[in-house]
Amino acid sequence: MKTVVVGMSGGVDSSVTAALLKEQGYNVIGLFMHNWEEDDEDGCCTAVSDYEDVKRVCNKLDIPYYSVNFAKEYRERVFSYFLAEYSAGRTPNPDVLCNREIKFGPFLEYALKLGADYIATGHYCDIEHKNGVHYLLKAADQNKDQTYFLNQLNQSQLERVLFPLGKLQKPEVRRIANKYGFSTADKKDSTGICFIGERKFREFLKNFIPAKAGKIVDLEGNVVGEHEGVMYYTLGQRRGLNLGGISGTNGGRWFVVDKDVKKNLLIVSHGDETPLYSVSLEASTINWIPNVPTEKTFECYAKFRYRQPEQKVKVTILNNLVKVDFFEPQRAVTPGQFVVFYNNNMCLGGGIIEKVNKKVD
Repeated sequence: MKTVVVGMSGGVDSSVTAALLKEQGYNVIGLFMHNWEEDDEDGCCTAVSDYEDVKRVCNKLDIPYYSVNFAKEYRERVFSYFLAEYSAGRTPNPDVLCNREIKFGPFLEYALKLGADYIATGHYCDIEHKNGVHYLLKAADQNKDQTYFLNQLNQSQLERVLFPLGKLQKPEVRRIANKYGFSTADKKDSTGICFIGERKFREFLKNFIPAKAGKIVDLEGNVVGEHEGVMYYTLGQRRGLNLGGISGTNGGRWFVVDKDVKKNLLIVSHGDETPLYSVSLEASTINWIPNVPTEKTFECYAKFRYRQPEQKVKVTILNNLVKVDFFEPQRAVTPGQFVVFYNNNMCLGGGIIEKVNKKVD
């Protein structure tokens, strides 16, 4: 009998993952990762209650469960990067790094020590193991597909993973949880930062990066307001600028179009969204799944943020970068985020957006 260690989060998806694998005849072990040690005064870091849910689910399934603390690894491998990127005025995606550096890093190593043949998670994606090559595929539930967050996984990480929810729709997952009587059946999905939870983001960042107020300027350099710190804002942002009612700006809304970290300026536009659009980007830290394409230039589809329809692009592989040309101009493509490539149902990997080009070279 093959042994599978399931990453149990205390949510409905990982609960059903464990149940399905037991149904399929695997020897299932639940493993809860505790990766954040600071309690939130608003009660938003739910590790204690989540672990109680893990216990209840595992007891109902009659499977063993363990808790492991990766807080040190999380701070060193994910959170330090997260803070450095925000300090540089970029907008990182810690969930992508968390998958590569924690869930499929120390977690996988720990699972192997427990005697695992495979690990499994409640991610909505699918996988195909064929002739020793491992392909990351989209989930059947396109609205929940999470391949975007797994774009940095390599072949050795994908080799031992199972994704039991890949062919299921979310309502079916909740139905299975109800059938088992899981306490997690109607638990809402988490929308917070990986392991940190749902918090007042600006207040949370202030605990780690000192706020440095500065000027908000329009595209002509006119001062139109003050910001609390450029790291708190992202491209395309409209809310929280406090610029309403400025004389001579009737109609339309203000939104962020750029950040000048050296001068501590937040650059905004009013009404006209043209400055937000770009025609290409350059990306680094490229991870190809399953391997590097043989062609140096090719067409495929890409996402520049999670909740976005795929866009047709032309990819050119350079030495340490890739250049991605858009077939249609794209709005608010943001340095620090990931560009993720697709070919039909297959995720081809992705990389970190380093530079966005507003005009054709």
